[in-house]
Amino acid sequence: MSSCSGNTGNVLVKPLGISASGHKETSRAAKILLEEGGNAFDAALGSMCAACVCEPMLASLGGGGFLLAQTAGSEPRVFDFFVQTPSAMERELDFYPVQVDFGTATQEFHIGLGSIAVPGVVAGLFAAHKALCRMPLERIVEPAVVLAREGVRLNALQKYVSDILSPIIDASPAARELASPMFAPGKVAEIGDFIANPALADTFESLVSHGPDWFYEGEPGQQLVADCAAGGGLITLADLQNYEVVQRRPVIAQSHGASICVNSPPSPGGCLTVFALSLLDKLQPGSCEWGGVEHAMQLARVIQASGIVREQHGLATGMDEAAAAAILQPDNLQQWQQTLRSGGMASRGTTHLSVADAEGNLASLTLSNGEGSSYVLPGSGIMLNNMLGEEDLNPAGFHCLPAGVRLASMMTPTIVSLADGGQVALGSGGSNRIRSAILQVLTNMLEFDMGLEAAVSAPRLHLEGSQLSIESGFSVAALAALETVWPGTIRWPEANLFFGGVHAVERLANGEFLAIGDPRRGGAVAIAQSG
Repeated sequence: MSSCSGNTGNVLVKPLGISASGHKETSRAAKILLEEGGNAFDAALGSMCAACVCEPMLASLGGGGFLLAQTAGSEPRVFDFFVQTPSAMERELDFYPVQVDFGTATQEFHIGLGSIAVPGVVAGLFAAHKALCRMPLERIVEPAVVLAREGVRLNALQKYVSDILSPIIDASPAARELASPMFAPGKVAEIGDFIANPALADTFESLVSHGPDWFYEGEPGQQLVADCAAGGGLITLADLQNYEVVQRRPVIAQSHGASICVNSPPSPGGCLTVFALSLLDKLQPGSCEWGGVEHAMQLARVIQASGIVREQHGLATGMDEAAAAAILQPDNLQQWQQTLRSGGMASRGTTHLSVADAEGNLASLTLSNGEGSSYVLPGSGIMLNNMLGEEDLNPAGFHCLPAGVRLASMMTPTIVSLADGGQVALGSGGSNRIRSAILQVLTNMLEFDMGLEAAVSAPRLHLEGSQLSIESGFSVAALAALETVWPGTIRWPEANLFFGGVHAVERLANGEFLAIGDPRRGGAVAIAQSG
């Protein structure tokens, strides 16, 4: 147990608010704003901006995301500012594959100008600020501006991320400069080195002065459009001008007396997570030993079922409310439960932050730049996303969607209202591993009565197609049983960011707070206190 800012682990205090994220400075930005009188949403947006400085390969103004906002006494809302497809144009694309090595597994991504989808973070920042915040935007971005000008020490997790994404960083001189500024050519930043991004600080200040239209229609947007036209990208000025943030109602489900709010269609991640949790509700894994054969097999088969449902319902290109209703319809759930009982089935770059305040507000915000396209918008300090080059987001094939379509993200910012009156905000990075990470944390809490820290820290598994990956900590018998169904199971010797990073905050029924930053992704907690 700890009561100091910036530590991972469990915290039990009654402060002004609390935040959990993937970097201590990201969480500290939220703490600063809460202590200056901001609410959870002021803090979440400030934390998002800080993440663009502190976690540059995971978060960017050139990417997209979702904010699930629970205002005290009001219905929760989803702010969808995820990326969308640009105009379909016939031109030779700057689009090519790179291999990213996680150490125990590799994954192919595509980068280049042709991988860039229309970014939504800037529009999301302004839309959420207008709807939810009380502090001026100038103050909200100030912690990020200071970090970008003064620099942030490179920590072990961000060094690891940079190393595994080195094929993307090394693909352009501008990307190398962004990753290792202030160093001689060819010198790579090491743990403890300061990394600054003064151009990004200037961009934040210009956004405050000129508003979002400056980014989308002014010099930055026009530069992006010109570079795409000349170099093999697809974004047009009309794509940027027509981008809009969409507010949606979340998908809401009930489990163990808790009300669970998740991201809504057209992104399928929330619906698939609720589908899997609903199946586990009926299978009652909590009645068996955690990590044993029955628990592990149920978990793997339910994750497999959600993947099959994604394919059966054609969710590669998104989903509507009718598809969500059909998937969660009781008869469909019952059929899947029977199938699972009979045993009849055959065999990324993202970050998250959560904030709670003492006024009853909760913010769950997931942000992604993909892995980055390697294209850096000149003079901005921003690397643009490579969402059009992620197979996870484009399983039907690259560049197959019509223009102006939101990509079907697996991002699942989540808010849970517990039976005892407490509330939890959580979410994860990790591409297709997001929904399995959230599922397992919720199952640990609701089925196995684990506390927040234990639920997040417990070992995880993930099934992608026929490939099972599993962290150490499950029983020997469980591993043997799993490997009879999924030969070639990849055993990870320790917890790894491959399995996501669930950063969560909990407001207890008595008004006190708990928080955990997932150590898999550099988790950090910050507590805001008065005085």
